[in-house]
Amino acid sequence: MRTDAVPSQVYFVGAGPGDPELITVKGLRILRQADVIVWTDSLVQERLVALANPEAKLYGSAGMDLDELVDVMVTHVRAGRSVARVHTGDPSVFGAILEQMARLRAAGVPYEVVPGVSAVFAAAAVLGAELTVPELTQTVILTRVEGRTPMPERERLRDLAAHHCTIALFLSATLAKRAVDELLAAGWAPETPVAVVQRVTWPDQKILRTTLADLVRDMGAAHISSHAMILAGWALDPALAETPDRHRSKLYDPAFTHRYRRGTGTPEGGRPR
Repeated sequence: MRTDAVPSQVYFVGAGPGDPELITVKGLRILRQADVIVWTDSLVQERLVALANPEAKLYGSAGMDLDELVDVMVTHVRAGRSVARVHTGDPSVFGAILEQMARLRAAGVPYEVVPGVSAVFAAAAVLGAELTVPELTQTVILTRVEGRTPMPERERLRDLAAHHCTIALFLSATLAKRAVDELLAAGWAPETPVAVVQRVTWPDQKILRTTLADLVRDMGAAHISSHAMILAGWALDPALAETPDRHRSKLYDPAFTHRYRRGTGTPEGGRPR
């Protein structure tokens, strides 16, 4: 038995958005030690799976249904093997892991979830954007446009957009026209900044900056129709980086006091004036 083996159970590992270096240290350790790798071969880079235990048995899950997928994991764990179930991004966001965990629990098979870098945060990183800007927006809504899978009644995009905060749309690149209609109906201005990142951190990544009014036309011109994150709201305005004295946080304000720093104008042992 290998001395570096991980315990016999299922590990739901977030692989990150694409770049193999964006997997967590723990996720990579499990990948290198697991006896079996069940990976989302339609969305996870082969370069990452190439880092796995060379003796591991590999299964691509793109062609499997839920019963087949769970049967593979249950069979190997019951045989004393560890299974790394490798998901794209972070498995807790549109990862479809609940149905897998429920089946594993019913089968008496233990599991653990190892978080990963979500595409929404990878997209913000490559855009150089902060999604929560002081005095502009302090809320981010992660959602999608209603398609084949219906949305709960209280989570329709038009209703969520009424908050006028930053919105991140997963799984919605083919529904951009519907997204625009819903945001405009919620009172968003046509000139609202929008950014689209297709296949974020992959070698063929595409970045598009546009406005709500021009989103559909510009996505068509850029041939973006799948595997894209859409970020909308004034936090995506690239001009924000050109105005360093606006939207400053309190955290680094010299007059702001916290447990590690006494602000200027604060009497010894007292509160800010």
